[in-house]
Amino acid sequence: MKICLFGASSSLIDDVYINEVERLGETLARRGHSLVFGAGGTGVMGAAARGIKSAGGTVLGVIPYFFRDEAVELIFDNCDDIIYTDSMRERKKIMEDKAEAFIITPGGIGTYEEFFEVLTLKQLGRHSKPIAIYNINGYFNGLDEMLKLAIKEKFLNKECMTLYKLSSDPDELFDYIECKEHIEFNLLKLK
Repeated sequence: MKICLFGASSSLIDDVYINEVERLGETLARRGHSLVFGAGGTGVMGAAARGIKSAGGTVLGVIPYFFRDEAVELIFDNCDDIIYTDSMRERKKIMEDKAEAFIITPGGIGTYEEFFEVLTLKQLGRHSKPIAIYNINGYFNGLDEMLKLAIKEKFLNKECMTLYKLSSDPDELFDYIECKEHIEFNLLKLK
């Protein structure tokens, strides 16, 4: 399965995140999956790519030309394939189209935006791909609380909580992603 990973590219984050996501990448490869990601060489993006490569897996990087041309971000130099795009929007579309599942790891504004886009598209019935959130060190506890508050205040239907899996256990996330059981969605119940 091609799994798209969203996460931070920052080299300043704590090693706990780097180490956990590198192990996640190793597990991803050992379970027979390949990685689709934003081609970053640092942060959790770089960690995932290093992990999967160390375990013999394959990596597809997708990154805008301006990241390379303007040295916005260090590009992972061991991608099996790399696609350059003209825009961030095109980058996300390619990653979303190539992916069969998504793993969200700790990150900043870009990671949150990527998560909410794939979640919104799933809510609207544009895809039915698994979305797994890797809650390292309680990083996504606030996100979980925010979504529960949106449900309580009637801005979000409680059924939307079934559109993704949040866990701090990588095996639980992979079991969710690899589950062959088809989930039926009723678009009207999600609005």
